[in-house]
Amino acid sequence: MSRWTAKAKNPFDFFTSVKLRELTGKKACNLRELTAIIKEVPGSAIYYHTHVFLQKKQRLSPEPPNDFAYWISHVLGEYKLGEELASIDICEFSTIRELRERIITRIESHLFDRKESLRYAPPGREFEFIKAHSFVVPTGFKARSLKEFTMILEKITIHSIYFHIFEARLRLEKGINDFSFWIGTSANAPEVAHKIATLDPYTFTMEGLRRKIINLVADWGNEELKK
Repeated sequence: MSRWTAKAKNPFDFFTSVKLRELTGKKACNLRELTAIIKEVPGSAIYYHTHVFLQKKQRLSPEPPNDFAYWISHVLGEYKLGEELASIDICEFSTIRELRERIITRIESHLFDRKESLRYAPPGREFEFIKAHSFVVPTGFKARSLKEFTMILEKITIHSIYFHIFEARLRLEKGINDFSFWIGTSANAPEVAHKIATLDPYTFTMEGLRRKIINLVADWGNEELKK
């Protein structure tokens, strides 16, 4: 039997998540205050502020900027530092801790090199820290083969795709997205699992990412059927 239609060792359960935003009560009006708070807020706040644009514009622009980069550039007018933070490749990191440290290092290096006095945000435009609570919810969809997986991927919501690709890898600190892990282990297709794992998901819209994953798996499946 082809690996395309073969029953996986374990089925893939599709989940999604519901977000509840919560204000932390912490605000920054300059870079020093921003850095100090970044060091102490929970990881859920770092995740939120580096992914909120992606969640808001799931069907629109890929490569969304993070909140820190946007505020530093457009409120403080520190465009060079803003560009540096926006250029951080989130795919490099497998934990929020590592991402937090990279952001802190970039800002502190900028502060160390600067000659002029600190710039302050105008009243009412301080950086307000938010954290997000995620509640994981089953979708009721279950894939028992790679063929079923692509069929279900066609109809689940983009919120479910977001959960399995982004949250599982970084916020949940799994180091790999859920799709790649299941395909490479339970579905016994490590070659296509690797292709999905090495995608840069931040360069796609969510619908574009759905289509890319489906095409990668389906193309592999067609090749399997020819064998």
